[in-house]
Amino acid sequence: MAGNQTYKFKLNGNDVSVTVDPSTPLLWVIRDELGLTGTKFGCGLSQCGACTVHVDGQTVRSCSIPISGIANQKVTTIEGMNDKVTKAVQDAWVKHNAPQCGYCQSGQVMTAVAFLRKNPKPTEMEINEAMSSNLCRCASYFRIRKAVKEAAATLS
Repeated sequence: MAGNQTYKFKLNGNDVSVTVDPSTPLLWVIRDELGLTGTKFGCGLSQCGACTVHVDGQTVRSCSIPISGIANQKVTTIEGMNDKVTKAVQDAWVKHNAPQCGYCQSGQVMTAVAFLRKNPKPTEMEINEAMSSNLCRCASYFRIRKAVKEAAATLS
């Protein structure tokens, strides 16, 4: 069993340092060590998307990436999202009542924002494809996709 090691990275623009076992999933470092609970635990298998964060601008399932895999990188959680794309997505989410129970929503928003940053003028098919990797137990898919489409329209 490996001993604890210290890892440094940027979290939501701030330098952080944690001393944990190298195999500790990023999700548990974010939630348990650093106290940010917006990122959710869903399946623990990298399949549902509730734990989605951005690592150097790319969406990552934080439940399955060990802390040793993100040393010296920039990690952004839902709490650190604050640009115009995020605002457009959040406003559209509210307008279209996208969340029901809300559990998956931080992962949904993180995925939608990363997608719209890369593709600000998506087709419906592209939206469906981009959002298909995030599961919603309440089946709010229609409202979520409608919100992504709305957000894209406001960014154009």
